Amino acid sequence: MDRVETKTLNIIGGGMAGSEAAWQAAQMGVRVVIHEMRPKVETFAHRTGNLAEMVCSNSFRSDDDERNAVGLLHWEMGAANGIIMETARANRLPAGGALAVDRDVFAEAVTAKIKAHPLISVSYEEITELPVEGHWIVATGPLTSGALADSIRAVTGAEALAFFDAIAPIVYAETVDMSVAWMQSRYDKGETEEEQTAYMNCPMTKAEYEAFVDALLAAEKTEFHEGETAGYFDGCLPIEVMAERGRETLRFGPMKPVGLTNPHNPQKPYAVVQLRRDNKLGTLYNIVGFQTKMKYGAQTAVFKMIPGLQDASFARLGGIHRNTFINSPTLLDAQMRLHSRPNIRFAGQITGVEGYVESAAMGLLAGRMAAAEILGRELPPPPPETAMGALITHITGGAEAKTFQPMNVNFGLFPPIDAKGGRRGRKDRYKAYTDRAKEAFSAWLS
Repeated sequence: MDRVETKTLNIIGGGMAGSEAAWQAAQMGVRVVIHEMRPKVETFAHRTGNLAEMVCSNSFRSDDDERNAVGLLHWEMGAANGIIMETARANRLPAGGALAVDRDVFAEAVTAKIKAHPLISVSYEEITELPVEGHWIVATGPLTSGALADSIRAVTGAEALAFFDAIAPIVYAETVDMSVAWMQSRYDKGETEEEQTAYMNCPMTKAEYEAFVDALLAAEKTEFHEGETAGYFDGCLPIEVMAERGRETLRFGPMKPVGLTNPHNPQKPYAVVQLRRDNKLGTLYNIVGFQTKMKYGAQTAVFKMIPGLQDASFARLGGIHRNTFINSPTLLDAQMRLHSRPNIRFAGQITGVEGYVESAAMGLLAGRMAAAEILGRELPPPPPETAMGALITHITGGAEAKTFQPMNVNFGLFPPIDAKGGRRGRKDRYKAYTDRAKEAFSAWLS
């Protein structure tokens, strides 16, 4: 590749994040080149060479910007004049409270707008190595090419790049019944208050355990997609596969009842489900060892059989699928730059966010931050009270690095709302989150 122009922003990947990053930077007056390997180099999921092609659902999920975190993200992207949200709204289909689009028309419209912008050009080529000079954003998504993934791994370290999600369900801490569950690290390890609140424990009797195993075995499962291989999972088995290997396997694995004392009941539990804190705010807990290929509806029904989780709300459900992403909390600074090569930013799903909207939102921030740097100034990230701010805070330091997995936007990532005058109902609490976020985001934009 020819020597790069130092005042040009180069973006690898023309998906949701890359397209949004390019648009934002160009609108700020910076010249942009998008490097897109399709259609010359194909993936098993894409069908066209269009920018912002939707490869799975055609939905951007809830459009409720008053009581839903992803709807709030829609609002923020609209307020920031994002190309993805503007084009989605112009091509929406009837979908109740969701924002769904005609996927082909949507991608064609984004592609046309990008190519018509006087400061953006598209180069159809595969970038196989992380560049050493120039301003770059890597927005290659879950299907990053093998050659570039190898380069990322060489620069960041083998342990910092994953090729599959092995995601355990994540629960809102406030919805766990603590009259049943209790806080304790196994064998009381940990001296600080933070360490002592690292785990919640949900006890099971023998009858409850047997019923739970039966439900796991009977639940509907999803199939592996083309391009995924089961061999990877030998070291990270779905919980239902463990159950298939013997009815006692879970009790000697992630549900072993040792090193724990239930303050609610002196009788030793037959099995224990542990939940581990998933963020520094302590608002989210993941169910340890519960990665799964169960369908979402089945997951909700089965996991609510766990004592203490009967009324639980899930920030996200479990899954195992192909998804290339980096350990952003250890690799990226608050400007989304790679610590070891600050000329490179990462954006989109490869940073550890999940979903079209979240990916585009991180592209929006990366594009604006990179453009500001090229123009000689620094743009601070949005406040953590906003949806974008909560996401970027999570991936660049708010998440626990050891257990980092891709995450959708949810109110568990936001600083808690002060419940003055008593406990708020859920709808009022969510409205308070969105009101606070809109005020903070508007101030950040101004």
